[in-house]
Amino acid sequence: MAMVGLFWITEKSVYVGAEPAGFGPGVRLTADGVEALGTDQEGRWAWADVRSVDVHFAPVRRKASGWKAVGRALGTALDVVDVVLGGTPEAPPVFEVHVETADGTTELDAYGAASRGYTESEYDLSVELLQRFVTGIADVSALLEWGCTHVVEGTLGREERETLLRAWLEA
Repeated sequence: MAMVGLFWITEKSVYVGAEPAGFGPGVRLTADGVEALGTDQEGRWAWADVRSVDVHFAPVRRKASGWKAVGRALGTALDVVDVVLGGTPEAPPVFEVHVETADGTTELDAYGAASRGYTESEYDLSVELLQRFVTGIADVSALLEWGCTHVVEGTLGREERETLLRAWLEA
């Protein structure tokens, strides 16, 4: 698997947020449309029927400088030490994905895949790419094709992820 912006990409699927485990909530994107996953939500919408896909309450990191950056780094280090010493990692954050059609808006839950939140630029690029899927300008198949050949590499660095999102936006 690899995380690129808000997208969790495997060899066979693309999710908004993390791939759900078991019966957990999630949102899968396919070449045909959007699918709700999990026991407490259901639905499947063709791209032709979707008016918009909006993301609400996703954890977004703002650029930190000075003491805030030091505090964030210290917090990350303490979290790692806690887990190494037998602590339990925090549950992933949950955010909402709203799918709007002519019949109304359905609010779906998805787990965040970025433990410290998504960067502001990756969030913005991802939201723009979602809208391009809706309008037909971009195609989820490009993410699936990339996943088939590159997912074994794991999650890329921030700059590489942003470059990839921009390439998908321009395709």
